[in-house]
Amino acid sequence: MVTISILYPNGKGTRFDVAYYSETHMPLSIKLLGAHPGFKGVSVEHGLGGAVPGSAPAYVAMCHYLFDTVEDFLAAFMPHAESLQGDMANYTDIEPVIQFNEVLLNVNVRCP
Repeated sequence: MVTISILYPNGKGTRFDVAYYSETHMPLSIKLLGAHPGFKGVSVEHGLGGAVPGSAPAYVAMCHYLFDTVEDFLAAFMPHAESLQGDMANYTDIEPVIQFNEVLLNVNVRCP
């Protein structure tokens, strides 16, 4: 299994609309990518703070897609790349950092 991490670095003067991202962009993304049989899940996170109390988070937001393979992710994403990437201007001006990861351990817990 793999995760595809999309990380939005925090920085002065950057814009990130958390409400739009979580209530509009991500539901659309999940609807489109979730239709692929290799899709296993997604985690969307909003940075609250850094390691030092009171410090800013390194990333304002993160998204971690879980797929069987990188090829499955690409097969799910590429047909919708233009519309999903085109929607980015509605929630951010940050250039995301994207990383493909091999999952070595995945423990699921019940979230509220």
